[in-house]
Amino acid sequence: MGAVDVAELVMAYGDFRAVDGISFEVGEGEFFGILGPNGAGKTTTLELIEGLRKPASGSVRLLGEVPWPRNSGLLPRIGVQLQASAFFERLDAREQIHTFASMYGVSTARGDEWLERVGLTEKAGVAAEKLSGGQAQRLAIACALVHDPEVVFLDEPTAALDPQARRNLWDLLSGLNDDGRTVILTTHYMDEAEVLCDRVAIMDHGKILKLGSPAELIRGLDAPVRITIADAQLSVAEAGRIAGVDDASEEAAGLVLTTRRPADVLTALAGGDQLDGLQVKAATLEDVFLDVTGREYRA
Repeated sequence: MGAVDVAELVMAYGDFRAVDGISFEVGEGEFFGILGPNGAGKTTTLELIEGLRKPASGSVRLLGEVPWPRNSGLLPRIGVQLQASAFFERLDAREQIHTFASMYGVSTARGDEWLERVGLTEKAGVAAEKLSGGQAQRLAIACALVHDPEVVFLDEPTAALDPQARRNLWDLLSGLNDDGRTVILTTHYMDEAEVLCDRVAIMDHGKILKLGSPAELIRGLDAPVRITIADAQLSVAEAGRIAGVDDASEEAAGLVLTTRRPADVLTALAGGDQLDGLQVKAATLEDVFLDVTGREYRA
């Protein structure tokens, strides 16, 4: 049995199924991602596992126990960072985490350790509402972890953050399960999941469409590699005759070659001294995501 076991889980609102018969397992110590567009059912799935909602049918086991009806014995063993951070009014960052620590019978020293770990020691006396978006998210994660939970739930922790704040938060998140802690993350940032997660489940319309490690899912897509030469000395016709090139075209970025034999093509280009300004782009998790969920605009 894993840290989380979900079987045929359903959450319905009338005829609408926000979660539609999904099943998966999260192993102990695993960093597991649930990916999907807005409205895919990610947050609802997390809330069902956490015991915040009663499922219409199916089952959830969290650390071997049933989370619903609300299981008070599980609460000290899990940490939850919700999609929107909410803090006590008029308390500064240190007072916030000391309050959370006291709820779990944890020392204030532990709270101070977590403030330092998330890089907020210098902001300890700042009111929570005056922290930047990235700082507030780091404080929320520290509050969720101050009691050293076995399983941590992170619901879109980097949503609405700027690129620098997202990257800084990745550094923090990547170390969360180094000591065996299980982490379950929801996100719609594919690069984030590709960097952080051991395995991912891609959801849409309440169903799991793909499940596996990012590398496995990318390999399964069997997408060609794109090689772009910004200042090519080759014509499109000459490039098309290189062994292993499936297609050659001229685009705004330069001469673009697509191939499923990149080693052969790169060797040929090196032999012809055609490596200046060259870029190689393989498939990513985003390509897998778009392949299974489609490209149409979602309101």
